[in-house]
This record gives sequence, C-alpha cells and structure tokens, in this order.
Amino acid sequence: MSTDYPPASFARRLGAMLYDTLLIIAVWLTTLIVFVAVSKGAVQGPLLQSFLLLETYAFFAFFWLRRRETLGMLAWRLQVHPVTPGAPLSLTQVTLRFIGAILGIAALGLGYLWILVDPEKRSWSDMLSDTRILVVPNRFAENQ
Repeated sequence: MSTDYPPASFARRLGAMLYDTLLIIAVWLTTLIVFVAVSKGAVQGPLLQSFLLLETYAFFAFFWLRRRETLGMLAWRLQVHPVTPGAPLSLTQVTLRFIGAILGIAALGLGYLWILVDPEKRSWSDMLSDTRILVVPNRFAENQ
C-alpha cells in the first residue's frame, strides 16, 4: 500500500467517525448488559468508565494495527499510514493517535477542525502520532 494516496478530507473522516461511533456504542451496550446482569442492578462509577475507555482503545488499536483501518474507515476507504513510507504502524503510534483523538474531541472538536486549516489536512492525532489518514482505492472494484 502506497502513501501516494491523497489525504482524507474532513467530511470523509467525519463519516468514518460516525460509523465507528455507532459500532462503539453497540460494544458498550453489550458490555453494559453483561455488567448489569452480573451485578443484578445499576452499574456506574470510575471502574466501569475505565473499562469502557480501555475497551474503546482496544477496538481502535486492534483494527489500526491489524488492518490500518477500522470498519468505519473501510466503508469510507480510509487508512492510517505512518509518515515514513513503508513503515509498519507501531503500538506507540496507535496509542498516541488514540490520545490525540480524545484530546481533539475534548477540545470541542478543534483537533479535527484543524484539518480544515492545515495544508496537509492533518488532525492533532495525525501530528501527535506521526501518521496520516489517506484515501485508498476501492479494493472491491479492483478484484472484479
């Protein structure tokens, strides 16, 4: 996979984030059902919140390390690539991307709105992790 592909636009990234958000909500709901069933009552508190955060990190880390894309990114033909061409994604880069995403969203979305003003269409998580989100060709059309 080449890094000669164009950087992802704000709209494409937003679409992929919406898809992934729906998937994360489904995962959280499944987890909460299990927690409620085991505790036989309401669940809340920092332990649960920490578990859900760790679960979210595991979701993104698994897909980024294994495929360079989440399911939402697959639908929008996006992939994470290191700035260094041909280099593999590292766990450190994936972790920094996740932290950058949280910071970018916590700053009222400024970390992602940054894509609109950056000449290279980078978000804060891209800059922090030394990675890029690229638009890749339709792999399904190539196989026909």
